[in-house]
Amino acid sequence: MKLDELIEHLGYKDLINFKNVEISGISYNSKTTKKGDIFVCLTGEYTDGHKYAQDAINNGAAALFTEHQVDGIDKKIPQVVVKSTRHRIADIADRFYSSPSRGINLIGITGTNGKTTVTHLIQKIFEQNNQKCALIGTLGYKLSSNGEYRDAKHTTPQAPELQATLRMIKDVEKIDNVVMEVSSHALEQNRVGGCCFDGAILTNLTQDHLDYHITMDNYFEAKALLFKGLQDGAYAVINKDDEYGDRFLSVVPEGVRTYTYGVKNSADVMAKDINFSLNGAEFRLVTKDCEYPVNLHMNGMFSVYNVLAAITGALAMGIDLKIALKALENVKGVAGRFEVVAKKPLVIVDYAHTPDGLENVLKSAREITPKEGKLICLFGCGGDRDATKRPKMGAIAEKIADKIVITSDNPRSEDPQQIITDIIAGLKSVNPDKVTVEPDRGQAIALLKTLADNNDVVVIAGKGHEDYQILKDKTIHFDDREEARKVFEGSVI
Repeated sequence: MKLDELIEHLGYKDLINFKNVEISGISYNSKTTKKGDIFVCLTGEYTDGHKYAQDAINNGAAALFTEHQVDGIDKKIPQVVVKSTRHRIADIADRFYSSPSRGINLIGITGTNGKTTVTHLIQKIFEQNNQKCALIGTLGYKLSSNGEYRDAKHTTPQAPELQATLRMIKDVEKIDNVVMEVSSHALEQNRVGGCCFDGAILTNLTQDHLDYHITMDNYFEAKALLFKGLQDGAYAVINKDDEYGDRFLSVVPEGVRTYTYGVKNSADVMAKDINFSLNGAEFRLVTKDCEYPVNLHMNGMFSVYNVLAAITGALAMGIDLKIALKALENVKGVAGRFEVVAKKPLVIVDYAHTPDGLENVLKSAREITPKEGKLICLFGCGGDRDATKRPKMGAIAEKIADKIVITSDNPRSEDPQQIITDIIAGLKSVNPDKVTVEPDRGQAIALLKTLADNNDVVVIAGKGHEDYQILKDKTIHFDDREEARKVFEGSVI
């Protein structure tokens, strides 16, 4: 594509040394820049891409996409100057890949918790309906429910990778449906700019990422961008029970169809008469037109909400509810989401890393804890992230669980002991009969062998599907599921 074609719609601030060169790719890392790329100088929290412009040119960059003129470089290289490269990279990516989302049924899932599970459930529903559906999210992307994950680096990939992936899904794989997790960071940074969403689904909005968004209002505004951007004929699915549900409904543009789901408040799709057992959740699905009994292999109230979100999405797309329910009743679960890895004691690994997420998982685990058994929770909090949630998570674990083990969870550059101290600040007491502290996560999981009896339920929270631990100076392989299976090898699933 010629440079003038790539930028003609941008409304750029300035053109420097303009030559209508051929652009063969988009890059924002000088180390991976290839011949013919336009190099995007991103300004971030820790680095400034303008400093690496000459390195990119040395590697073959044909043009620069900048926020100001870069001096001291090859004057033959054209520079396109815009106000914000971070927000406009999506526009050139969409243009370069010929707006692939406009030829795809694209569904965006956003919320604090449940995004990954809901995307997997919707993918299953499409396949039950004899339609192909690709998935993009936390675990990477995959082209079918039985396919392998391919690494996507972020919950929502950076714009060039995202648009390239959508184009590949459409043209190479011939798949017309894509369900995608859309994070608040991706919305705030316009990584999904140019994407034309046919539908958007809200799971919930609770405290997370306040190290980035600072306030819940800012967090809401970031999430709301997905719904504000919907066009005529699209649909929005909103959790009516969520504290922010009505506020999300208020920002949906005219001409967009709205659907609600819930358990507590009147909604278009509801779950009633909910019961939990070791086998899963049961409830009565109620819509304005019909009622169906539902029997899930998944457990917990959060699973009920996730299923309601997926079912309501199917309803919005005109998929027969019987087909949707058949798909969901066959789902065993999602990796690292309330995943049972041992039977005696019952050991559950979950990704819960927010106050609301931890509370939901522990309440669900409590529902299936035998009367003579104890509920034991092992968790930590990530370093270099929102520190205000640490004491809140400590208080939640102390309130719901019978025993808690406080440990590390991706401490990054922070002192693990300081993170643990922040968690302990939320406890009413540090009774050694109830509270165990072990900063080494592997050692902490090993301690569960002595703390848990066969009738107990153990929740290992925070990392879920992750197979690594981020330390101050390195990243090591670490998988909660592997560690738990080693400890409870006699009763693994």
